[in-house]
Amino acid sequence: MSERVEDEPCPEPAQLQDGEIVLHGRIMPASNATFLGQIGERRVVYKPIAGERPLWDFPDGHLAHREVAAYAVSEALGWNVVPRTWLRAGPHGPGMVQLWQEPDPEQEAVTLVREGEVPPGWRHVFDGIDGHDRPVSLVHEDTEPLRRMAIFDVVVNNADRKGGHVLAMSDGHRFGVDHGIALHHEPKLRTVLWGWLGEPLSDAELDAVRRLEAAVRGALGDVLAPLLTDVEVEALARRCRRLTDAGVLPEPRGEWPAIPWPPF
Repeated sequence: MSERVEDEPCPEPAQLQDGEIVLHGRIMPASNATFLGQIGERRVVYKPIAGERPLWDFPDGHLAHREVAAYAVSEALGWNVVPRTWLRAGPHGPGMVQLWQEPDPEQEAVTLVREGEVPPGWRHVFDGIDGHDRPVSLVHEDTEPLRRMAIFDVVVNNADRKGGHVLAMSDGHRFGVDHGIALHHEPKLRTVLWGWLGEPLSDAELDAVRRLEAAVRGALGDVLAPLLTDVEVEALARRCRRLTDAGVLPEPRGEWPAIPWPPF
């Protein structure tokens, strides 16, 4: 399994920030207005703030800001979980822009199988009934990129990690997308990546989270300040500390449903 630490070559920052976004169409269905477009030779996803649906439990700021904040956390961890993401003006006003990543159609990191038929090299999450009343099991692959995403979700308090939010790349890397309802200060973790529940974190994983906490209390905190509330930035640092103190992937707290359903 390859370790991917950078996105594919992309235009210079000035072109990404100032180049015209040519829209090709709207991505449907999506809870918030989401467009596929292009800057120069690179395809991008554009989510204008004007197209956001207000969320009662995220009354402050914008979903676009949380997407950019999640990218900043991903960069600080050094795990490249989130594709390159930034704020800028676009055809429908200011919003979030993210480099498009084309997943491998022959791969999937999260799926449903017949109940109990967990493939080798996969982790069982839970059993349920699908839309055709058939007993099924939700499973995900047991790989380092996906495990890092699970840790990332705990850190950013991701409230919506569905299987469709995991992009399986042909080189083995896994990108996570759609982080508009992450980084709340209250416990709202909902993710399908529960296969490592209660397992100890490795020394490398613990070191990465410790470095993240230090960054949040330093330069990264300055980056996050315009994107999140002060309470949310402090909550991020506290989650890092709780995770390293515990040393294991935590169980859900119970204040919020632990599994998004449907998982795709």
